[in-house]
Amino acid sequence: MDETADAVTRVEGEDWALRPWLLAAIGGVAGLLLYHLLDGWDNDAPQAWRPALSAFCFFAAAAAGFVLRPVRLAESLVFALGLGAVMGGIAWLAANAAESRAATDFAFAAGVFFSLLAIPLFQAGFHRTRWATPYLLTHFHVWTDAVSAGGAVLFMGLSWLLLWLLHGLFSLIGITVIEELIQEGWFPAIFIGATLGAALGVLRNQQSIIGTLQRVVMLVFALLAVPFAGAILIFVVILLASGGSALWEATDSATPVLLACAVICFILTNAVVRDDDESRSANIVMQAAALVLALCILPLTVFAAISMGIRIDQYGLAPERIWALIAIAISTAYGLAYWVGVARGRLAGWSANLRRANLHLAVVTCGIALFLALPFLDFGAISTRDQVARLESGAVAPSAFDYTALRWDFGDAGRAALAELTESEDATIAQYASEAQAQTERPWYGERPQQELAGIAENVDLAAFDEATASAIRAYIREEGYLCEASEGTDPCRVELLAEAPQGKLLALIPADDYASNPRLLLVRPGAVRAVEQYSRNGVLADNTATEVHSSTDAEGVELRPYQGQQLFIDGQPVGDPFRFEARPETTEPTE
Repeated sequence: MDETADAVTRVEGEDWALRPWLLAAIGGVAGLLLYHLLDGWDNDAPQAWRPALSAFCFFAAAAAGFVLRPVRLAESLVFALGLGAVMGGIAWLAANAAESRAATDFAFAAGVFFSLLAIPLFQAGFHRTRWATPYLLTHFHVWTDAVSAGGAVLFMGLSWLLLWLLHGLFSLIGITVIEELIQEGWFPAIFIGATLGAALGVLRNQQSIIGTLQRVVMLVFALLAVPFAGAILIFVVILLASGGSALWEATDSATPVLLACAVICFILTNAVVRDDDESRSANIVMQAAALVLALCILPLTVFAAISMGIRIDQYGLAPERIWALIAIAISTAYGLAYWVGVARGRLAGWSANLRRANLHLAVVTCGIALFLALPFLDFGAISTRDQVARLESGAVAPSAFDYTALRWDFGDAGRAALAELTESEDATIAQYASEAQAQTERPWYGERPQQELAGIAENVDLAAFDEATASAIRAYIREEGYLCEASEGTDPCRVELLAEAPQGKLLALIPADDYASNPRLLLVRPGAVRAVEQYSRNGVLADNTATEVHSSTDAEGVELRPYQGQQLFIDGQPVGDPFRFEARPETTEPTE
């Protein structure tokens, strides 16, 4: 057993025969509890205590699987239960504030990241030795935990295959008890939890074997470091030589791609550097690749920051963009630390400086993740103030402002600001804000934000309609803008009048390009804030008194024809299903 395994044994104690059985029991109980908690989940009436207890059971059991040890058993139990309690509290806060605060799923994700860092730090004894904690212990536990988790999942999958094989075997002689158990929801939950726990217990009792598997995984990653370093170096050189033009043209997707590449650079660098200079790869090519990857983290994160800065300058702050900025800041800190480590250590000691930076930054990042998971900062309120300031300063036109984001994405702060905008002295702002406030579900804009689709509605030819009707149609197109998003050189969507009755006007919105085969039937009701609604082809309007419908036949290629009721024709060809439109006298029913 090598020096690292010896150090781990001193921390965790000798192999513990009870560990697999204990972890199997914990996993089985946790699986059963999770089944009962999730089985009663009601999306329409969410109960914050359910996700809180679910998170407690899952994270306490998972932490126990990695940290329980015969040495200082009580201490390990306290940590596992404490981590479960922290994650349960974060889940309760996220579920309880899902409607009032923005991006609560990101806060919970920050809690998960905190857990992933806290577990190996505890295993390495950081709570006792603080900054004197040996890096080799932390590094060993990070990688062996990942290998053990992957092995446990693989074992669980193989166990399921074996169970199904036994079911097929026994079913040949008429015994169906296994199938009946599988169909019971509680049994798969217990089975999955127990097999995962047992596998973790067995693997953690084989530190020398796991250490060998870890070295194999790191060797594979080290081999990948060479071609990846060459590709990243070529990318950075070309991007710098082009003046960053490609980056400015791809700001929508550049940030996540650049951050992902920076993370991979970090992982592959440490796969080569390992936990000390003696175990570091002696291959000169691999060492050079690790050096290149370490130095490329900073420029990649700087490019990501520039890309996100362009996006924020164009569209302002949003909760998701603030979270992206935080991820960029942390990644940049690693990049800077690696540059400083290389500069101070030069060719002789740069890898030791990187290891020291890894430990310090891991502890700091762990604390930051926990802070962000708790509701100390309201990114929805911060974003709302920025967006409203942009609107009031004229940085964004009233017609291009994202009122829908205030309604759905910024929490209570956004909705409060939207309510104030409905009382704006600017009639355009008040109208758009009222339309957004009246939305009952969040519109889908495809892959582009609302601001980029704002001009589409203005490009649609509505000259044939009165101002009130045209305004209502534009409001609908602003919500469903992807329908009218035409490719270069093609016409946008068009709107044709099909029928007019006291209850409103029946229109055909014929989309552009890929959506052209799926026209929308719209009913424009007079005098309502939400004047446009998609007409149900099997629906009936108002009361049961039918009157004649006068169909428009002079619209270019668009008409209503009798066909098992009525059918929409475009250029003489039937489109969609038959439907029935019955015009009825006006009633006193509300128009909304």
